[in-house]
Amino acid sequence: MPSKAKCQFIVRKAELSDLPVLVNFQTRLALHVAGDPINRLKEEERERLMIVLRSLLSSKDKRIVVAQAPNGDLLGMGYVHIFKDQGIWEQAGEVKLKSAIIDDVWVEPDFRRLGVFTAMLRELVTFAEKHKAYELILEYATANKEAAATWTSLGFVPTGVRASAFTEVVQEKLGKRR
Repeated sequence: MPSKAKCQFIVRKAELSDLPVLVNFQTRLALHVAGDPINRLKEEERERLMIVLRSLLSSKDKRIVVAQAPNGDLLGMGYVHIFKDQGIWEQAGEVKLKSAIIDDVWVEPDFRRLGVFTAMLRELVTFAEKHKAYELILEYATANKEAAATWTSLGFVPTGVRASAFTEVVQEKLGKRR
């Protein structure tokens, strides 16, 4: 890894050769959010992530960016996806609204607070603007206090709640309601 004191890097579009590191970043992000740094990724899940990430790299409406040190090491990644919304109201006619979903932003812990996140986010937002996205949407775990503070400081405001449950738990609860 490059020296933290002299953190120089470029932000660029991710390439196929970056896939193994991108999978590693995705794994580290998931474990960070879950608060479980000791788990390891199953091989079949690693293969699935490789396939998913490979398909993202070739899409014109999706962009993965990486921050790369002069020695070639990757310091972080970020992802944005543009999507279209036809609108639900009759008077909206053929108006096509575009939004951008920002996801899977990760900076290696040793390189946080050095401008890596800001530089990557700037690239993601520029990509969204070039695709005429009118809003940015993201999702983060409520337990991830770092993410909440960062996104709030950038003007993101929670607008809803996404809840999750295991199907067996819901089935059990439904069974008790008879």
